[in-house]
Amino acid sequence: MTDGIAITPSIVLDPAEIVESFIRASGPGGQNVNKVSSAVQLRFDLRNSPSLPEAMKPRVAALAGSRLSKDGVIVITAARFRTQPQNREDALHRLVALLREGAIVPKHRRPTRPTLASKQRRLAGKTRRGAVKRLRGGMVGED
Repeated sequence: MTDGIAITPSIVLDPAEIVESFIRASGPGGQNVNKVSSAVQLRFDLRNSPSLPEAMKPRVAALAGSRLSKDGVIVITAARFRTQPQNREDALHRLVALLREGAIVPKHRRPTRPTLASKQRRLAGKTRRGAVKRLRGGMVGED
């Protein structure tokens, strides 16, 4: 992690903004699991990051959900693998994936009205269905 981490062609994240700490993981690892701190807790200060544009921060915050602390710090814990380097890489990939997803600007939806032909097709279908139901009734005068 010597040079920047590319999020998009125009957004590059400074690796100095990411803080990693190592914690003990539960799960696979045999006797080592109680001795070795192989899980990684990655912290990224979203609110105060100079690398990200301001318009992108609310989108990323919404995507982060419970991984975002009240201070605006994204906390990602990776303990999927038995080794520290694999967990570091996993946590970094998950952060980059989150930031890339937040970099996508959602398209503005323009409300449209149904066309006259589609309204007529809908009404014709309703009329046909009503006629079918009318035919199901018993004959008048039969007892």
